[in-house]
Amino acid sequence: MGEDRRRLIGKLVASAVQALPGQRTPVPEGARTAEPRRLGPAPARTGRAPDTTYASVLVHRHSNGGREAFGVEAWCQGVETLPYTTGDDFLRPYDISLGHARRGGTAPSELFKSIERWSGYQHPLTEWINRCRQAHGDALQLVILDETGFDLPWEALILPAVPAAGLPEGPLGALVDMARWLGGFPVEVAAPSGAVVGFFHSDMMSDQNFFQSYEHRPHFGIETFLKSLDDLPAKPTGMVYMGCHGTFDHEVLANLTLAGATWADYQRHGMQVLGREHALVCLNACHSGRLLDYDRDGRQGLRGFTQVFLEKGAGGCIVSAGEVGDAEARVMIRRIVDTVTEDPERPVARALRSFRADVHTAFAAEGDVPMMVRDDGTFDTDRQRSVLRLLYSLMFQYYGHPLSTVRLSGRSQGGPDRTEAGAP
Repeated sequence: MGEDRRRLIGKLVASAVQALPGQRTPVPEGARTAEPRRLGPAPARTGRAPDTTYASVLVHRHSNGGREAFGVEAWCQGVETLPYTTGDDFLRPYDISLGHARRGGTAPSELFKSIERWSGYQHPLTEWINRCRQAHGDALQLVILDETGFDLPWEALILPAVPAAGLPEGPLGALVDMARWLGGFPVEVAAPSGAVVGFFHSDMMSDQNFFQSYEHRPHFGIETFLKSLDDLPAKPTGMVYMGCHGTFDHEVLANLTLAGATWADYQRHGMQVLGREHALVCLNACHSGRLLDYDRDGRQGLRGFTQVFLEKGAGGCIVSAGEVGDAEARVMIRRIVDTVTEDPERPVARALRSFRADVHTAFAAEGDVPMMVRDDGTFDTDRQRSVLRLLYSLMFQYYGHPLSTVRLSGRSQGGPDRTEAGAP
């Protein structure tokens, strides 16, 4: 283990005792608030960090006999370190990307079963995480630094049950507060507070309804929106939200687009608003969280919109590892926005865990993972839809510090702002 990496881990653990910012704007009138649901008595409290213990997982990319592969190592206070672990079961698993979770793609039940098998191959890691769960219970928070670009669905990693310890089986993202990060582990808590700055594509105007209770500065042209992130007057900003279309390509960087603008278009903007406010970025767009391992411009590294927004200063990002085009996925992102904003004292990572736990509980209540067909040989549309709903809940990823929060300011009496002239 290199000394630099040990220092990174030390900083991450030390950040657990940082005090959260205290004075923030009040909850807007009419906005819903809620206590964390079914997840134990450890909500975040203004003025100090809750009792937390971090588990940190580093995922490396390498070659195994000429084939793409990966390995993991992990640390957690009070639990024996998981040394670098790899092997024949750690090959790049192309079939389990949540980019396949879409209508007309891989049958949802088959995709879920592929993820189950892959999770079984990762038993050194899942057993280690369970030891962390036993040691720290609901105080455990997990941060994953994945440097592979392999679309590994860590939120969907199935943890086996430990009946003797009272630990249930289920997807990691529904059982543990978890976050991702890039370029090192996060060491600073973000607590952005203020208005929503939004961009809405012409066929996603209804997304504005998410923010009826809050101060909101909408935009409807992508060039104007990006310029606003450079030039917006100093005004508290809690969230930057985009409801638009996204594209991804496994080889060509110019084919990574968001609202029609390329990765390079975003990378060239300074986005001073993010550097100043450390707002939470929420991208309701297909493939917005996927990352391309790229070196054709002379420097190898992961490229993607998550990487751009974090490097510009975002306090965190909620992004999608797949498609969000159908009605089920759209319902999911609306519920995610509601869950994250309803209780401004609750960390984003915990809110997302609560959301996923609710979906998983509803799924588990229906019984075992279904087959594709019924007894009569016809495709089981209803139960496949249930699996797809669970996969969608796990498809939305959070990059940020696990204690970071967001608070949105209330709408003024005049109604939502109309940032652009002639806005619909």
